[in-house]
Amino acid sequence: MKIRIETPIDEFTNDLADVIRIFFGEGATDATEAPDGFLCHRHTAEGEEFQEVCVLTVGDASYTGSAEGKVAGSAVERKRLFKRLVKRACYSAMTEFTGRHPAWGSLTGIRPTRLLRQAMERGMDLPCSLAELRDTFDVSEEKLGVLSEVIASQGKMYREGIGACDLYIGIPFCTTRCSYCSFSAGTIGNGKQVEPYLQALMKELAAGQRLAAEAGFKIRTAYIGGGTPSSLRVDQMEKIIDAAERLYGPFEEFTVEAGRPDTLDEEKLSMMKNHSITRISINPQTMNDETLARIGRAHTSRKTVEVFTKARQMGYDDINMDVIAALPGENESMFAYTLEQIRKLSPDSLTVHTLAIKRSSRLHESGYRPEQEASCAAMVEMGREAAHSMGMHAYYLYRQKYMAENLENVGYCTPGRECRYNIDNMEETANILAFGACAISKFIPVGEERIVRAPNLSNIEQYTARVDELVMKKEKAYFESIRKSKEENNDSSNFCH
Repeated sequence: MKIRIETPIDEFTNDLADVIRIFFGEGATDATEAPDGFLCHRHTAEGEEFQEVCVLTVGDASYTGSAEGKVAGSAVERKRLFKRLVKRACYSAMTEFTGRHPAWGSLTGIRPTRLLRQAMERGMDLPCSLAELRDTFDVSEEKLGVLSEVIASQGKMYREGIGACDLYIGIPFCTTRCSYCSFSAGTIGNGKQVEPYLQALMKELAAGQRLAAEAGFKIRTAYIGGGTPSSLRVDQMEKIIDAAERLYGPFEEFTVEAGRPDTLDEEKLSMMKNHSITRISINPQTMNDETLARIGRAHTSRKTVEVFTKARQMGYDDINMDVIAALPGENESMFAYTLEQIRKLSPDSLTVHTLAIKRSSRLHESGYRPEQEASCAAMVEMGREAAHSMGMHAYYLYRQKYMAENLENVGYCTPGRECRYNIDNMEETANILAFGACAISKFIPVGEERIVRAPNLSNIEQYTARVDELVMKKEKAYFESIRKSKEENNDSSNFCH
């Protein structure tokens, strides 16, 4: 299905396209000389009362959706409410045409929990906040249940993140590139890029420590992600861990994404155990060997079991595992097999990802459509049931564009094993000092719906060559956030640092 959008307000073209993609997938709004249908958006306003109408015309039939409401408040709030009405009108037309009510309704944002918390901060209790989300966006009862579980799991940990600061270190190397990967990670190959990259990373870490000291940041958690950090040699990994501990420690929590089982051995596990690492991830993605080969991962399910068992024997008591629903060639029974094998291992946390087919991935180039092979929604629900059967609860949730069936990623854990970094990062309640290629630092003035971001370059070679420039960019972003906060609040104490 190809639909051409016609709107008098160009800035909402992408928002309308986002809603159409919920129903018809990627490419549904790409320009075409012979579209299957036309979506015409009409806007009328009388004072603060806005009315949005969207008419979808397919052949000789028309389908109309509308939404109306008051648009008031600050400029930011007015734009948000206006956008919401436009998307609701489009969604209404799409549901009339298709007869479908997607699980997340008209929501296309990354963090549905934020909308729930905003309602609660206005004085509504949790049941009323959930009802507002259902009525405003047509969110299903199933997804409202997941959100309720996340809010309850985070508890006071959500408030504890406000004003805190976490550390992120990115290692953009992998042994092979997965077919679904869209990150700017490089295959490690002969390793020529690694040492120059690490030298640049050490420089950025040292400069960040000076910024943290000047800002008065107390670093609470640290997270080394990727890529696959464990694709490095053991001495290279230790160099990074040692620098993080020396410059920013001690940490309440320290996670290393060990990632691929074929990059872990007893020497690396022992090295991390001798440092302050409290949490690791051993990520199979699937326990079906034919799928592992198909997506380009150079390990077997047996290797996953061996490495996980070794880590347990060595005393690791907080291990996360990742799985992905709707991988190429997988059906519900294959996903059920993966979950059963993971249940036998009994990890401390399980992250159930929905496959996202980004434009820069090989899967996108091949034209893969997961809904053509199996029900991703059924797999995601199977993941939830498996997590509950292992005594886990959902503690964070986020969504991405281009996810199969417009679903979500959910982190589950056993009681007491909530990853604070994940909560801080996904809920965006904490400042993040981030280092390495593709890393994004975030500075968050308390009490303001504003985040000042300082993204690093994604390309490994450019990051390595321009690290001094990126250090200055990070410092400028931080002090710009301080200046704006003073100007808007006339009081620097409103910024936690």
